[in-house]
Amino acid sequence: MAVDYAVIVVYLAGMLAMGWWGMRRARSKSEFLVAGRRLGPAMYSGTMAAIVLGGASTIGGVGLGYQYGLSGAWMVFTIGLGLLALSVFFSARIARLKVYTVSEMLDLRYGGGRAGIVSGVVMWAYTLMLAVTSTIAYATIFDVLFDMNRTVAIVLGGSIVVAYSTLGGMWSITLTDMVQFVVKTIGVLLLLLPIAVVKAGGFSEMKAQLPTEYFDPLGIGGETIFTYVLIYTFGMLIGQDIWQRVFTARGDRTAKWGGTVAGAYCLAYALAGAVIGTAAKVLYPELGSPDDAFATIVKDELPVGVRGLVLAAALAAVMSTSSGALIACATVANNDIWSRLRGLGKAPAENADDHDEVQGNRLFILIMGIAVICTAIAIDNVVEALTVAYNLLVGGLLVPILGGLVWKRGTVYGALASVVVGGLAVIVLMATYGILANEPVYYGLLASLAAYLVVSLATPATDTAVLTAWRERLAGRPSELASEPAPVSQ
Repeated sequence: MAVDYAVIVVYLAGMLAMGWWGMRRARSKSEFLVAGRRLGPAMYSGTMAAIVLGGASTIGGVGLGYQYGLSGAWMVFTIGLGLLALSVFFSARIARLKVYTVSEMLDLRYGGGRAGIVSGVVMWAYTLMLAVTSTIAYATIFDVLFDMNRTVAIVLGGSIVVAYSTLGGMWSITLTDMVQFVVKTIGVLLLLLPIAVVKAGGFSEMKAQLPTEYFDPLGIGGETIFTYVLIYTFGMLIGQDIWQRVFTARGDRTAKWGGTVAGAYCLAYALAGAVIGTAAKVLYPELGSPDDAFATIVKDELPVGVRGLVLAAALAAVMSTSSGALIACATVANNDIWSRLRGLGKAPAENADDHDEVQGNRLFILIMGIAVICTAIAIDNVVEALTVAYNLLVGGLLVPILGGLVWKRGTVYGALASVVVGGLAVIVLMATYGILANEPVYYGLLASLAAYLVVSLATPATDTAVLTAWRERLAGRPSELASEPAPVSQ
């Protein structure tokens, strides 16, 4: 195992070194929060794929393959579908807005901050819990590597992510995510996938030893697939962690086509995880938990050195999602909640004092990082925490965000009612039916839609001047914007 340990230590040291290097580039708010809005297609695609494919997609995706066979790919598959939909239909418009948060977009569209702070609180809760659930996954990985205590593992993994994220912001996260994307591709797709299939005797042997349901593409169940679409596909369309990556694109075409490539990569990753899990079922039919499949096959079937690289891939998956959620959480906390409560304005200007802006956002990443680590230590049920986060996100924010992009009759009062009614409905229904039930997100989304439509039609239309400014912004012609840094080639 000494070689495997060395691979992991070198990888972790590299992450910290990139954080230090990123600090030298992040000298303005734009550089710190959105990498100067100048990522080219290669880096944009790699980092977007890295953030959406986290520990749940890697370890959890293999676990679903172990439990359901090929249909276990549906969870990660719906994430890929959401990224494809975002990239093809919305990313170009989102990138042109030149904002930092989803709530700033709502302010621009509806005219005023009344819905912005409420949506900011909901988005902050979502990004916080997303970062927490990603951080908890360090316990699984470090337990496999070092037989480490759960709390120590969470503090160690979380501290590394907090350190490089605080140092260089989005530049550090972009650099580390690109490395993590390469490590995941090599470790999971090019090494673990073929080795697992060969060790299981090939596809013919897998079919011979497992029930036919394991090879039914719909074996996981239609209701489960529908729920995945509601939560993950729609969640990809509106999450601050995803939008903040769209803001890093240097242009419309990069956002659209780079995101499309990343979405296609997610579909391949989904199938790979399910196949690995199916192979693990052949090799280890009596595992205590499906989520043990990834760690077990890595520990028992891979040679020295390769094992370290694949475990580094799992670590990369967790770190990419964790760092993306952390900077999103800190950005929302600072720009959408704290700044508004202090009365510092609804949409901070690009030409504000760069040093103060960077230092302020760096401080918020540190504070939110400490909060994430402490919460991760305290929480036991990862699935419930993540379900709460996505239910609130989709039930409370999907309708006003997408409605603002596609329906000009939507009003600020309709948006506010949609967030409040949808969010409260989800909370009440989770208390009634249970956190893991499907009804909260189904009925919460319907309640949010109904409130948006009824209240928008019952209140005065959005001011013409606001809509005109919104359309100009969507077209990329906002006269009030300061010039952005020149794009850099990738």
